[in-house]
Amino acid sequence: MKRELYVLEDSKLVRKRRFCPRCGPGVFLAEHADRFTCGRCGYTEIKKEPKAQEQKPKETKPKAKKEKAPAKKEAEKKEEQKKE
Repeated sequence: MKRELYVLEDSKLVRKRRFCPRCGPGVFLAEHADRFTCGRCGYTEIKKEPKAQEQKPKETKPKAKKEKAPAKKEAEKKEEQKKE
C-alpha cells in the first residue's frame, strides 16, 4: 500500500524506497530478497551480498619459495662478477 512507502519525520515527508532511475520520481523500485525491480519499465538492480557472508576465511598454507630458473641464476652471477 502507498502509506507504507512514506513516513512523516519532523513534519517532513520521507520516502522509504528508491525511485527508478529510468522512470524518474514517483515510480518506486520493488525490493526483493536479491534485487530491486521497477514494475513499470522492468529495470533491475542486483543487490550485493554483505562482505562478511561473501568471503569466508580460508585456511592459508605457507607458500614454498620458488627457485629461480638456471638461466637467471647464471645471469645474476655474471652481473655480480662484473661489479667486482
